Amino acid sequence: MPTLEQYATHTPFTDPGRHAPLLAAAGTGPEDLHRAATGTLLHYRGEADRVTPEQLPDVDLRWVSAQLDTAQARNPVPLGAPRTDAQCLAGCCRDHTLLSVAILREHGVPARCRIGFARYFRPDFHVDHAVVERWDGDRWVRSDSELAQEGFDFDVHDLPAGFGAPFETAAEVWLAARAGKVDPARYGVDPTMPELTGMPFLLGEVFLELAHRELDEILLWDVWGPGIPPFALPAGASPDPMPHDDAPALADEIATLLVAADAGDAAADAELDARWATDARLRPSANRVVTLSPLGRIGDADLTARTTTWRT
Repeated sequence: MPTLEQYATHTPFTDPGRHAPLLAAAGTGPEDLHRAATGTLLHYRGEADRVTPEQLPDVDLRWVSAQLDTAQARNPVPLGAPRTDAQCLAGCCRDHTLLSVAILREHGVPARCRIGFARYFRPDFHVDHAVVERWDGDRWVRSDSELAQEGFDFDVHDLPAGFGAPFETAAEVWLAARAGKVDPARYGVDPTMPELTGMPFLLGEVFLELAHRELDEILLWDVWGPGIPPFALPAGASPDPMPHDDAPALADEIATLLVAADAGDAAADAELDARWATDARLRPSANRVVTLSPLGRIGDADLTARTTTWRT
């Protein structure tokens, strides 16, 4: 995995640009992060009744600097200060998490986004989710920036880890589903959206978990390489370098390494880094990145130029 120093350093995604003083003024405790994230962002689905149509395009803002440009243009207040709903950003768990990670990194604290599934939002369904992981000097500690402690029977600021925990990583769920231990239809975006549940969705989440762990903190609806469905291939694009039929075997390998690395296996960590460095199929920045926006539009993203061209 990247070094602690790298995890404490901004990526292009978390770099706040001219808004660095905002992050520097924010607290780094879990409750501070919760206040800053939920005071700045409204979940475009979970709080849909509070989000206006004008705010919805916010969900496709990929960079913290751009998100803060928008939020501060609506109301230039410190992070965590009161905002009206109309002054907030529309976003999702990735955005709550990324802002929290950005604050921690601004203070020199190693932090990263973890991708997986939460069992605490809907009965009998595990919702795709992102949480914060910070290094406390001895171990990685997970917290959910969207949650206040009240009403939960587990510590939202020190989430239990491992398969069967309130938050499970994408790799843990993929391996459990492959072994027949869980019903993949009970994992995804929403049980009423079967196209965003099941094994194809879980497969994409494994590669997304790896990307975020390796500091490509892309949108949850960015797809690349074997994750691009045929209908979303750019016009004139050549066939993918890896047949989609081979993707599950690759996901098995990557998920096994991710789970082993979480358990402290240094060799698995090193192998993940080596695979990331040498297998261009795994890296969003080395592939066509297609944005399948929940707003119903498809975009072709250039992560270097920081541009997205929306298809007509």
